[in-house]
Amino acid sequence: MKKILTLLTACALLGNVALPQKPNTLTKEEKKAGWKLLFDGRTTQGWHTYLRDTVGSKWQVVDGALVFDQTKPKSGGGDIVTDGIYENYELNLEWKVAKGSNSGIIFNIQEDPKYGATYLTGPEMQVLDNIDAADNKKENHLAGCLYDMAGDASVSKPKPVGEWNKVRLIQNKGHLTFYLNGIKTFEGQIGSEEWNKLVANSKFKNAAFADFAKVAKGKIALQEHPGSSQWRNIKIKSL
Repeated sequence: MKKILTLLTACALLGNVALPQKPNTLTKEEKKAGWKLLFDGRTTQGWHTYLRDTVGSKWQVVDGALVFDQTKPKSGGGDIVTDGIYENYELNLEWKVAKGSNSGIIFNIQEDPKYGATYLTGPEMQVLDNIDAADNKKENHLAGCLYDMAGDASVSKPKPVGEWNKVRLIQNKGHLTFYLNGIKTFEGQIGSEEWNKLVANSKFKNAAFADFAKVAKGKIALQEHPGSSQWRNIKIKSL
């Protein structure tokens, strides 16, 4: 009898242990709070290659992750963007990269044939292997930074290559806040005097970027860049 009671107690305790949340799913609490998945873990539904109707073959769904595979034919490349347009929101996702790889989360994209690339209109939260990627020479090019505008090694703390990094990107009435692995990497207001100074001291001051970050609303992209990247748990909540 004592053994049976011990076994029942152990089973009861195990029943109270929360199991890890399955990737690319929402809890009841998240659904109630208004979170929505931008990636279902099985398909590329809800995304398309920039200025195209479908997703290129370099982007594949593998084991519950959205994977950019640089070994696929070049014709299947390009940044992928959301079908939807977003303004005030919190975006959560996880990413990991292969050794030496580079990518980014670009947002507020105005998808129009007159803009040949996502980054001509959208700011970027950098995704990078800080150690071995070629684009690691400037501190505001490190993972989690507002690319080429703000951030440095003191806030850029990505996990080792091959491990998942957690992103929170919040935009509310043009006010941006970035977090990488729980560390705030940037906070600022689009269009403010401070923001304009950041633009003026970046490559985005050039004429090619005349419409860069002019609208705090648009599509969200995952960037094609040298190396391979993986993405999962991509979810968004309107604010």
